[in-house]
Amino acid sequence: MDRRTLLAGMASLPIAAQARAAGAPVAANWSSLTAGYRTPEWFRDAKFGIWAHWSAQCVPEAGDWYGRLMYQQGHPMYDHHLATYGHPADTGFMEIENRWRAEAWDPAYLVRRYKAAGAKYFMALGAHHDNLDCWDSAHHPWNTMRVGPKRDIVGTWEKLVRAEGLRFGVSNHISHAWHWWQTAYGYDAEGPRAGERYDAWTLRKEDGAGKWWDGLDPQELYTGPSMAPPAGIGSIAAMNGWHDTHSGRWMEFAPPGNPAFVAKWLLRSNDLVDRYRPDIVYLDDYGLPFGPVGMEAAAHYYNGAIARSGETDVVLTAKVLSPFQRQGLVEDVERGWSDRLRDEPWQTCTCIGDWHYNRARFLQKSYVPAKQVIQRLCDVVSKNGNLLLSIPMRGDGTIDAEEERILDGITAWMQLNGEAAIYGSRPWRIYGEGPTQVRAGMHTEGDTLFQPGDVRFTVIGDVLNAVLLDWPTAPVSIAALGSAALPAARIARVTLTDGRPVPFRRTAGGLEVTLPPAGPDEMVPVMRMEGQGLV
Repeated sequence: MDRRTLLAGMASLPIAAQARAAGAPVAANWSSLTAGYRTPEWFRDAKFGIWAHWSAQCVPEAGDWYGRLMYQQGHPMYDHHLATYGHPADTGFMEIENRWRAEAWDPAYLVRRYKAAGAKYFMALGAHHDNLDCWDSAHHPWNTMRVGPKRDIVGTWEKLVRAEGLRFGVSNHISHAWHWWQTAYGYDAEGPRAGERYDAWTLRKEDGAGKWWDGLDPQELYTGPSMAPPAGIGSIAAMNGWHDTHSGRWMEFAPPGNPAFVAKWLLRSNDLVDRYRPDIVYLDDYGLPFGPVGMEAAAHYYNGAIARSGETDVVLTAKVLSPFQRQGLVEDVERGWSDRLRDEPWQTCTCIGDWHYNRARFLQKSYVPAKQVIQRLCDVVSKNGNLLLSIPMRGDGTIDAEEERILDGITAWMQLNGEAAIYGSRPWRIYGEGPTQVRAGMHTEGDTLFQPGDVRFTVIGDVLNAVLLDWPTAPVSIAALGSAALPAARIARVTLTDGRPVPFRRTAGGLEVTLPPAGPDEMVPVMRMEGQGLV
């Protein structure tokens, strides 16, 4: 699909906006997007953000991708939907959108809670793959002002976050809606209703007369049935993209025969950043979506920042970027690790549970504990990165008791160690050392278990911090701090961040430290190294 076709639906843009875009400092091409961009220092200093990855998919409390998977007969989410809400031909996901009421939501409490836990920026979900805009959307009637909560979710978060002095971000997942919703146009393959089309296939705007969705067109939510993908692409890959063996990259294709969706994506994306002026935008895409149109959106965002402050002091993240693209965007590694100290600032996003609330996690207490969150944070920061952590929310807007306990643990550690070792820190000459090897890439986090010999380094001013990812019960030797590795360095003092001295002995082979026993709630000790020639 060429640029002319992709932009065919853009005639509704105001002439003034088109003129500003034509003469703006940043043009919609990679050379311009990367020219002179530098990741802002506020992002490099912040290190830790918390994400409210909250949408109507939290209402069933059944986990991720409910809206898509409830239309796949044989899947547990189909069974859950059938038992709880009815058959997808009768009760589709648009009905769940309207059951999202956020009746117990206390956003002021949550923002204060996340700030106390050490977050320096907050991410609100703008719209997920289910295609419901969580703001007062100017270009998409399926939004939370008209459906479900009847509130401007993003706008409410934005005011409270800025009032607390935090940086504000929004996540944009809309580009996937057109292929994500194709299951809603399907049907049961077997059983008493075999062959009967689900709601997305049958419902039209006129069917809403006298109902809660009067005036709304379900086809605008479900995006319309799409044509088949290129020949030879498997059915599962067809909904998402394919792996191109020639370039070695995952390819996301634009909606076949549906340039209006792409044009509307651009209008909605621009509306989101124009209304709420986010400091950071998370794109749930490999690179920029929709080729030149994605570059239009990026340039618009950067030019808005320049118009406000005179510089591109914002962050736009995307996934699986080339070295060249990383000069103009910040790479996000979803639920994964880096196995190296990166030259460019980066971010990893992860969650203590499922992205969308799953009641089974709470009942089984299967969340990622606070200790593992802190280990992850220290590993990421030592490699020049930031951690964006999602705390799943129920459909009613609350978090559960187990999540509160995890936040308590994060809060205690960050209050003691955040200023000393995390905020404003920069990487040392190496990220660390130790026996545990992580597997680099997206979706690789698994259950990595660190040991006391796993060390991560950060630098603040003239102090070198050495973080032990597990509290040792015996002396630990740090090879990178031995006199052979650092012959010109002198270590005068080693202390924990609470001021307790740490006995040490330095040899050619390493710095041997002996820590006191861990207290009942202590985890992941940070040692401050002071002396000469360390940094």
